[in-house]
Amino acid sequence: MNNKDEHNYGDDFPIVAFATTPGNSALTLIRCSGKGSIELFASIFDFSEKIIKASGNSVVHGWIIDTDEVLVSVFRSPKSYTGEDSLDICCHGGPVAGKAVLEKIKSAGFRDALPGEFTFRAFMNGKMDLTKSESVMELVGAKTEKGRQNAINRLSGTLQTEINEIKQILVQVLAGAEIYLDYSEDEVSAESDETGKEEIAGKLPNKELAKQALERLQKLYPSWQAERIYQEGVTVVIAGQPNAGKSHLFNAFIKEDRSIVTDTPGTTRDWIEAWINIKGIPIRLVDTAGIRETEDPVELIGVERSLDLLQEAQIVLYLVDCTIGVTDKDRNFILEYATQADTSGQTYLLVWNKIDIAPLPQKLSTYVDLMYKVKNAVSVSAKTGEGLDDLNYEIVSAIMESQKSSDVSASLGTERQKKLVGTACAALEEAIEMAEDDKPLDLIAPLLREAVNALGEITGEISTADILEEMFSKFCVGK
Repeated sequence: MNNKDEHNYGDDFPIVAFATTPGNSALTLIRCSGKGSIELFASIFDFSEKIIKASGNSVVHGWIIDTDEVLVSVFRSPKSYTGEDSLDICCHGGPVAGKAVLEKIKSAGFRDALPGEFTFRAFMNGKMDLTKSESVMELVGAKTEKGRQNAINRLSGTLQTEINEIKQILVQVLAGAEIYLDYSEDEVSAESDETGKEEIAGKLPNKELAKQALERLQKLYPSWQAERIYQEGVTVVIAGQPNAGKSHLFNAFIKEDRSIVTDTPGTTRDWIEAWINIKGIPIRLVDTAGIRETEDPVELIGVERSLDLLQEAQIVLYLVDCTIGVTDKDRNFILEYATQADTSGQTYLLVWNKIDIAPLPQKLSTYVDLMYKVKNAVSVSAKTGEGLDDLNYEIVSAIMESQKSSDVSASLGTERQKKLVGTACAALEEAIEMAEDDKPLDLIAPLLREAVNALGEITGEISTADILEEMFSKFCVGK
């Protein structure tokens, strides 16, 4: 598993990397691991014997020679994150101090760690399976508390346990099938009933267990859809005619004045975005330029970009100015773009804005053609905040309705896991279907084995060097 720098993920060479980003902070943490790392580090420490004699899970105070005063946490194999001898060096913060310490450590014989190499070594040394390894980066990248909780659940082993339980069921089914296949023809015939060998050869032992395993996999598979929401977030675009109050609404959501607000139509010439948290769901909120015909070349570019962003959005909040009511431009826009959303899976919410200064339409039946095109209508005042809780509720409802519910205790955390569960499902479905049709076991057994292998690949029991390098290379350095 060599990369272009000829560093090897599979070796035990002493490695070092920042565990925290160098910058204007009180402290910086640097992580070291690998064979002989404690002795190497001792060579640049002012009290080398203190490091060499330090017990595992202990802290030593001292100086890295001519560099910095530090606290060194010593971990001895196998009781460390990586399973190797390791050290965490806590030095002074700032953009310069940490870099000086890192260079001093490298001069002692350490090399730069590859992305994810610490976690890779933890996996290779049996400290965690691949589902836990992936959850480490999910935890680092979590955008909301809900995303953090889900990552922690997988790190604690919920997904590993679920996958292993299902795999053990399939191993039992596969073992039963292979025992039948291992019988000689005489043995099979002797044990067969009056229908003869062909019936026994086509019968899948423990077929009901196979169906139970398939049912659990089918419940697990859609959990990735909901999980991806917490990891990647949902794009919500605010659209509408100029001066409908889009920028006011954007500022109300993020609770600060990011978008310029004036009474002059066309003030917002380009889009602006911010990440917000609604009920634990990370939302990429985008304020767009007012959609209208214009001869201003700069504003025209903004309008075109706004239309492009509409294609990316999972949810579109279309604002209508209550002081004006639904105009022909509003109607034409909704009928055109919300109709397209019917096939793209987008959700349109109609937002009646400025209810603080204008009454709501008394006869919504007047707009019945529009109401068929949107999920719901919500009345708000972007200026005062009235109705925002209701709008948040509708946004979350629209997001959750797009997901298939699942009652499993574990959930999938990565697309890699989803694809492998899908592979196992497809193979198992075909195996059961063939068993229902009394097909020969020698055709069914390979499908069962394919399902077992796919589940083994999720946890890392079955893996290749290329797959592991591709996966861990996406981690951040220091993890």
